[in-house]
Amino acid sequence: MVNCSLLANTNTLGGFIMILSCNHISKSYGVDTILDDCSFFVNDGEKAAIVGNNGAGKSTIMKIIMGELSADNGTITLGKNKTIGYLAQYQDLASHNSIYDEVKSVKADIINMEKKLVEYEKAMSGVSGDELHKLMENYTNLEHRFQLLNGYSYKSEIEGVIKGLGFTEDDFNREVGTLSGGQKTRVALCKLLLEKPDIIMLDEPTNHLDLTSIKWLETYLSNYNGAVLIIAHDRYFLDKIVTKVIEIENTHCHVYDGNYSDFSVKKKQLRQAQLNLYLKQQSEIKHQEEVIAKLRSYKQEKFYKRAESREKALANMERIDKPEELKDVMNIKLEPDCISGNDVLTVEGLSKSFDNLHLFSDISFEIKRGEHVALIGDNGTGKTTILKIINDIISADAGTVKLGTNVHIGYYDQEHHNLEDSNTLFEEIADAYPDMTNTKIRNTLAAFMFTGDDVFKLVKDLSGGEKGRLSLAKLMLSEANLIILDEPTNHLDMTSKEILENAINNYTGTVFYVSHDRYFINQTASRILELTNTKIINYLGNYDYYEEKCEELTKTYAPAIEKEKKVTSTSSGKQDYLERKAEAARTRKLKNDISKVEKEIKEKEDRLNELDELLADPAVSTNSAKLNEISKEQNEISERLDELMDQWEILSDQLD
Repeated sequence: MVNCSLLANTNTLGGFIMILSCNHISKSYGVDTILDDCSFFVNDGEKAAIVGNNGAGKSTIMKIIMGELSADNGTITLGKNKTIGYLAQYQDLASHNSIYDEVKSVKADIINMEKKLVEYEKAMSGVSGDELHKLMENYTNLEHRFQLLNGYSYKSEIEGVIKGLGFTEDDFNREVGTLSGGQKTRVALCKLLLEKPDIIMLDEPTNHLDLTSIKWLETYLSNYNGAVLIIAHDRYFLDKIVTKVIEIENTHCHVYDGNYSDFSVKKKQLRQAQLNLYLKQQSEIKHQEEVIAKLRSYKQEKFYKRAESREKALANMERIDKPEELKDVMNIKLEPDCISGNDVLTVEGLSKSFDNLHLFSDISFEIKRGEHVALIGDNGTGKTTILKIINDIISADAGTVKLGTNVHIGYYDQEHHNLEDSNTLFEEIADAYPDMTNTKIRNTLAAFMFTGDDVFKLVKDLSGGEKGRLSLAKLMLSEANLIILDEPTNHLDMTSKEILENAINNYTGTVFYVSHDRYFINQTASRILELTNTKIINYLGNYDYYEEKCEELTKTYAPAIEKEKKVTSTSSGKQDYLERKAEAARTRKLKNDISKVEKEIKEKEDRLNELDELLADPAVSTNSAKLNEISKEQNEISERLDELMDQWEILSDQLD
C-alpha cells in the first residue's frame, strides 16, 4: 500500500525546500512490473520532467501521486499546506457553461470579494459614525486581500490565459459541452493555470496546442513561481522549461540534472562508461581464467596454490552488470534507389481555398537535391494541403507543381490513408511489394518492432503509433529519392524519434516535411518554410535560426492584414501591463535566485570555519586519514564557493 504523508516546513535539501517526495514506489499489474523501487523528489519552484518510452509508467506514477491509483509499495510525501494541480491527457468536461464562464469559475473567491466590496461601498454612502468606521475597516481589510490576490486584474488574467492557449474572442461564448476532446483539455489547462497550485503536474500538455500556444505556455511555466512536473514528448518544450529530468526505463527511475538535451548527452555518456567498465572487467576475468587454467596444467603443488589464490580473488570480485540493451527500438535505414536531378521540386503561384476558408495564395518555392526542408505554420493554415497537392491527392485552385528529373516520391501520410484497414501487417507489405520473400517481409516488420504473431494483426486494430511504424516501414521499402512526411513524429516515443532523426540525417536524398516537433526540426532541417498570413517565408537555417529571425522576416514578407493590426493596437495598454508583470516576475525570480545563492555561500563558509576548528583539535591533527578527508572537503567547498560567487555576480548584473 502507498503511504501519503506531509513534509514539515523545515524539510530541506541543500538549502532548497522539498515540496514533493516519492520514495521506493512500486507498481505491478499481475506479472507485469511497471515501476520498481522508484524514488525522486521535487523542490519548491523546481521545473522537472518525467520521460520514458510509451508504456514505461509515466502517467501511472502521476496517478499514484494524485491518489487515483494505489501503489504496491512506497510513500508519497507532499509539503505541509501545499496544493497540487493535475492535468491528465484526456478531459471530459460536461459543463453547459461558456468557455469564458467555465474558466472564470476558478476565480469565484475573488469575484465574491469584488461583489462584497461593491456592497460595502454602497452601504458606506448611507451611514456615519461608528457604523461607518466599522464598514471602512472591513472594506480596507478586504480590499487589501483583494489586491494581494491580484483582484483588480483578474479579468485580463483570465482573458490572457484563454487567448494564450489558442482560443479567440469568438470562442469565449461557445458551450464547453460541445467542444472536442482537445478543446476541453485546453479549457481544463486554462483553469489549472489560473488556480495557481504550489505544484502543477501536466501529462502531455502540448498535444492539442499549436506552436504559438506552445511557446506561450513555455513562457508561462518558465516564469511560474511554483513547482512544475511535466510528462511530454515535446523535447524542445522540455529544453525550454525543465532543470531536472526523471527517466523511467525498464521499471526503474534515474534522475539527471539539466534540461532534456543535457539528459540525452549524459545518458549516452553513462551508458558508454558503464559498457567500457563492463568490457574491461570481462577482459580481466577472461585473462584470469586463462592464467588459472595454465597454472592448473602444471603438476606442481605451488602452481595449484597460486591457481586457488587467483580463483578465490576472482570469486570475490564485485561483478559489474552488463548495461541493459535498448529493447524494442526501430531499425530504419532510408536509401534512394537512384539520384534525382538537381531541381527536385518547383512550386509556382499556388493558391487554395475551401468554400469560404482561404488558406494561401500565390505561394512559390523550390527544393534542391539533398535539402532537408521543414514546412511549419499554425494549425489550419494549409500545410498538409500543400503536401496533398504535391502528391496529386487534391487539386490546387491555381498554380503549378513540377517534379525534377528522376524524382521518385515516398509519402508518409499522418492520417495513414495509404494503409488498408482490412489487411494484416504481413499482407500490407506483401501487396505493396509482391516480389519480396516471406522471410524479408518478416525481417522488415521485425525491424519496426512487429514480431511473432504481430504480423497477423489487422491494420484497423493498430494504435496510432503502430500505424506510424508500419507506414515508416513502407516508406523505407519505397527507396524514394524525395521523401515527403506529414507529422512523422506523432505517436512515436522519444527513442523512436531519435532513430528517425538519425535515419533522415544519414539519408542522401531530399526531404520535405510538415512537423510541429521543434526539436525534430532543429535536428533535421537545413531550411524552413513558414506558411503564415497566407504567404510563404523562407528561413535558411534550423528552428533556432527561425526563432531568431521570425519577427523580423514576418513583418517584411508576410505582414498581418490591417484589421489585425488595429486589434493589436487597441490592446496596447494590456500589453504594457503584461510586460510590466513579466518584468516584475523576472525581478522576483532573480532576487529569489540571488537569495538562494547567498544562503548556500553562507552555509559553505560556515562549514569551512568548522573544518578550521577541527584542524586545531590535537586528536585530528595527528590522524593522517582524517586530515586527508578534511583537506579534500575543504578543496571541494572552495571550488563550489568559486562557482557560487560567479553565479552571484552574473545574477546581480542581470538584476541591475
